[in-house]
Amino acid sequence: MLLISTYLAQSSIEGIGVFAAEPVARGRLMWSLNTKFDVFVHPHEIEGLPPHMQDFIARYSYPHLEMPGVVIVDSDNGRFMNHSLSPNTDFRIFDKGYALVDIAVGDELTCNYHEFDPSFRGFFAVPPPAKTNGRRARANGSSAKR
Repeated sequence: MLLISTYLAQSSIEGIGVFAAEPVARGRLMWSLNTKFDVFVHPHEIEGLPPHMQDFIARYSYPHLEMPGVVIVDSDNGRFMNHSLSPNTDFRIFDKGYALVDIAVGDELTCNYHEFDPSFRGFFAVPPPAKTNGRRARANGSSAKR
């Protein structure tokens, strides 16, 4: 459950993101696992759901690291937190999330999915080729004119 005020808006990362509606100081506890707001879903419950709800759970859930097979779906704006390899939050403690930096009102909240989902493999199989002002990047870091 998010412990700070947030809002949803268009994200430059992916679709909709969650944004800080209040300043958040570095080190502040900003999320805590709460079974009233973070729903535990067992595998046998997913199997009986209609396909669109199975898709919803697959998109918005993450594994419970201490209960094999169980996934968690946040019922608040937390489910819209986008992935970043340079996040502004820290979720390395399974049931807690902290601000890594001072977060201003309007900043998108991001987390590194690898911290709480060991099966996360990223979104891009092959990174797009780097380009520099109409030049193609070489393996050694220099660029060649096209």
